[in-house]
This record gives sequence, C-alpha cells and structure tokens, in this order.
Amino acid sequence: MSVETSTHDDGKPAAGTRRGELIRLEGVTKRFGDNTVLDGLDLSVDAGRHVTLIGPSGSGKTTILRMLMTLTKPDEGTITVDGEHLFPAPEKRVREVRKKIGMVFQQFNLFPNMSVLRNITEAPVRVLGMPKDEAEARARELLDLVGLADKCDARPTRLSGGQQQRVAIARALAMRPRVLLLDEVTSALDPELVAGVLDLLRDIARSTDITMLCVTHEMGFARDISDQVLMFDSGRVIEAAPPEKIFSDPERERTREFLSAVL
Repeated sequence: MSVETSTHDDGKPAAGTRRGELIRLEGVTKRFGDNTVLDGLDLSVDAGRHVTLIGPSGSGKTTILRMLMTLTKPDEGTITVDGEHLFPAPEKRVREVRKKIGMVFQQFNLFPNMSVLRNITEAPVRVLGMPKDEAEARARELLDLVGLADKCDARPTRLSGGQQQRVAIARALAMRPRVLLLDEVTSALDPELVAGVLDLLRDIARSTDITMLCVTHEMGFARDISDQVLMFDSGRVIEAAPPEKIFSDPERERTREFLSAVL
C-alpha cells in the first residue's frame, strides 16, 4: 500500500507540501527468519509533517524507525531521506544522511559516566564538528527548553526517568535533525511522569517545523500532534487518515478493533 501524506482530506495543501517530500520508502520488505515484518511497504512523508504509526505489537512500526536510523537494513526496497539514498548507499553516504535524523528511544540510552551537559554535546562536537562552546550554548538552551536548566552537571543516574527522557529529547534536538523519530518514548516511565514528557513533545511539535515520525500507544497524544495517522497490521499500512477521521470514524474493521482495545 502506498501512503502519501502531502495533502489533507479537505483538499488543502498540508503544512509540509511547499517544502516537498522528505522521507520515501519504496517496496520495503523486512524479514526476521520466516516472519515478514514489513511487506513491500511504500511510504512518503513531506517535510514538516507529524505522522504517527499505530497498530499491534509486531506489526512493523518500530522496524521502520530502526531502518531510518540504519540500525536495521531492509531485505528489499529503497529508502531516501531529503532526496538522498539511505539504502542502498555506500557507508560514507549513509553517515551523512543519518546526521539529518534524530531518534528518542523507549530506553533513554544516556551515558551514565557523563554529565547531562556532555551527554548532549558529545555528538554535535564529534559527529558534526561543532565547536565545543557553540555546542554547550546550544545544550544549555535545550535544557532550558525541556525544563532542566539546573541539571547541567548532574549525572543521569541522579535523575528521574522523566528527567532522563527529557535529556534524551534535548540530545536528539542538539543535532538539529530534519527528522525526529519517537519510539514509544513514555513506555519506560512511571505513569505520573508520562504527561510531562508528552506535553513537552506537543510544545516541540507546535513550535518547530521539524518532521516527526512517531510510534506510540498514547492515542490522545497521537490525536493531538499528528497530521496523519497510519494503522499498521501484519507489515502493511491498512488505513491512513487525519487523526480526527481515524479516531472518530475509521473505515477498516481491524482499525476499529484495535482502537476499541486501546482507548
């Protein structure tokens, strides 16, 4: 199934239309043994759009994010980002394209032996070649944005789960990515910490033009931030629509079953 996200159902241009397509997957298939996780997937996302992937566990959602981060390679098909091949491509090109992509994982993956400030500055300095002073100034701005301006010198182990996830979000944004991938970013948090992290991501979605591709079981969050919601099942997109449509009047019975189970 081909999924295009460049116009709204009312025919009006979508937010990213003027800037054009940023992500394209064509004929992407991924197998793990006898299990086909993605089955000939075609997917296109325009710049500036916020697209949320929903569906049961094992339906291929996180695999898409992992392929965009080059943590997993497709068995078939092509992936392009900003007009450049991510797969197939030489390793040097892959490294350049990957700089445009940031990801926030379920687990925070912070370096426990580094301060919060250094966790955020390490990649911009080492990967982008950003001067240390500039990287630290940017990191302090981002820590202020995520409400942790007073934690620059703290070690991650001294922070709560919610605070660690905020640092992970700041770290991803420090690379100035064109695309931000969010993989169940609240699943490892205590329930009382979830709302604060989701509110932060809502603010980022509303105040920046960053393209977001999000996997979540938080349906209220998906409704709030998404331009388009894609329902996955058995490695395919079975329904794609704006959130007001897919949550209020889904067309597919499988979508209705899934939503009735999680809402």
